[in-house]
Amino acid sequence: MPVKNRFAELHGEITEWRRDIHQHPEILFDTHRTSALVAEKLREFGCDEVVEGIGRTGVVGVIKGKSDKSGKTIGLRADMDALPMDEATGLDYASKTPGAMHACGHDGHTAMLLGAAKHLAETRNFDGTAVVIFQPAEEGGGGGKEMCDDGMMKRFNIHEVYGMHNWPGLPVGAFAIRSGPFFAAADRFNITFEGLGGHAAKPHETVDTTVMAAQAVTALQTIASRNADPIDRVVVSVTSFETSSKAFNVIPQQVELKGTVRTMSPEMRDLAERRISEICQGIAATFGGRAEIDYLRSYPVMENHPEQTDFAIEVAKSISGDCGEAPLVMGGEDFAFMLEERPGAYILLGNGDTAMVHHPKYNFNDEAIPAGCSWFTEMVEKRMPAA
Repeated sequence: MPVKNRFAELHGEITEWRRDIHQHPEILFDTHRTSALVAEKLREFGCDEVVEGIGRTGVVGVIKGKSDKSGKTIGLRADMDALPMDEATGLDYASKTPGAMHACGHDGHTAMLLGAAKHLAETRNFDGTAVVIFQPAEEGGGGGKEMCDDGMMKRFNIHEVYGMHNWPGLPVGAFAIRSGPFFAAADRFNITFEGLGGHAAKPHETVDTTVMAAQAVTALQTIASRNADPIDRVVVSVTSFETSSKAFNVIPQQVELKGTVRTMSPEMRDLAERRISEICQGIAATFGGRAEIDYLRSYPVMENHPEQTDFAIEVAKSISGDCGEAPLVMGGEDFAFMLEERPGAYILLGNGDTAMVHHPKYNFNDEAIPAGCSWFTEMVEKRMPAA
């Protein structure tokens, strides 16, 4: 079936929710206003249970179907947090909070899942239980892990879990997905080179950390070009280079590098972590200094489960007529933690010809709302059909 008529009727209302959330972006776990709004709406819709404070500021709503002969529970997840950046869209509903912006479309995800929850609570045309999950801190905070660590899957007896992300460049309302590894593991590193600072006119009396760090920035690229099998995917990016001195005539005592590693397999993740340490320690020793490496494993590889992916494709095709194969994405996604605990799938929804996510001129495309709401709803109604 195509987009549900009910979401054409609710389109204006859901758009208002989305734009209200857009104007009041909140970072990481500080989604207090958004969480309160979500909880209020879920209670207004008549959800059987609304639980706040899961994963610190997460919200879960429980909607029971007309029957429960299947004994099955489907979880649907949306993220609520924004990014720490300034908006440059010039929209009349632009962010009212300096230094915070919904630049990834989580406002749209939240609004679409609220729309789906409203419809599911009204109709209850399914056999089983739907659990709507509103998660904080996807943008680097691991809110998905926090909710799982709070026992969410077991507490609400969730059997399968599904998520969605808007995707600029994909036609509005179109879908794309892939089975297996989809989004990369996303790790962070902090490397501190320690030497002997001194006068820039007397480099022979110093142990130059700037030279060490500069060598390291270049050498770290050999992990991808010389250590990894060319068919494996790995990205090592140094994104910050900061010295302990700001003076033009001082060789600094310390230099700190920061960056990120993206991989698609546990083996490549292990290799990248090991080689970063070996390369930096080796360079530091060569120049007479030392290196301290702090490597933080963050989000794991997000892997879609085959059976659930096939079903997500079937539902997407029923709405838009097709479902394309998505590319591998080297960005991280903490829905990975939920997919490690339960089978499920994550799908992309077209946002049209817009700025890419994490850009100051990005904006979620409200025209995608009916398709997104329909997919969320159909995942419940078709996976747990009413008798």
